[in-house]
Amino acid sequence: MKIAVIGTGNIGAAYARALAATQYGVVVGDRDPGKAAALAHEIGAKVEGGGIAAAFTLADIVILALPYQAIAGVLTEAGDLTGKVLVDVSNPISEDFKNLVVGLTTSAAEQTQAAAPSAHVVKAFNTIFAALVPAQAREGRKLQVFVAGDEPTATAKVRELAQALGFVAVDAGPLRNSRFLEPVGMMNIQFGFFLGAGPSTAPSWAHA
Repeated sequence: MKIAVIGTGNIGAAYARALAATQYGVVVGDRDPGKAAALAHEIGAKVEGGGIAAAFTLADIVILALPYQAIAGVLTEAGDLTGKVLVDVSNPISEDFKNLVVGLTTSAAEQTQAAAPSAHVVKAFNTIFAALVPAQAREGRKLQVFVAGDEPTATAKVRELAQALGFVAVDAGPLRNSRFLEPVGMMNIQFGFFLGAGPSTAPSWAHA
């Protein structure tokens, strides 16, 4: 199975590097194919890099490692999305990181699903800072990844992906539950960057 990571920023680069150490094939896509190719070359021979459409075409699962505001535009360049599993890791935050711009009656993930109706959108990883994606940054810790989606096979694949990266995958129900996961991600940003906890903080649910 091949995973595409769309985006070459901190989050995209972190997932591309982490995935390169798993059994998955990896392709990096960016609107600037040169940036994707450079990141792929830096990571190693197992990783491919190129444009948006090529990355979507090659992959079974696509991680949208992009700001919420950029996702809709990228989807218009993606080509046929029928049956593709799209993993939305975004939190729909304002430029000052202090407010959600979408929430409670809908979510970023539901908006992405509306923009790509033939794909299977899954919400996951939105509560994990880029600094915690590398396995070595989590030694001695079992961090949870909350996975929400409407298509069971798609959500199962994303849970397997989270487990392959060393996370504890938690079934968070249907995609509409992204309306609640995204505010949790926003609160994590508040703890991490405004309340002094730093980028190694992450939420978890305790099970009795």
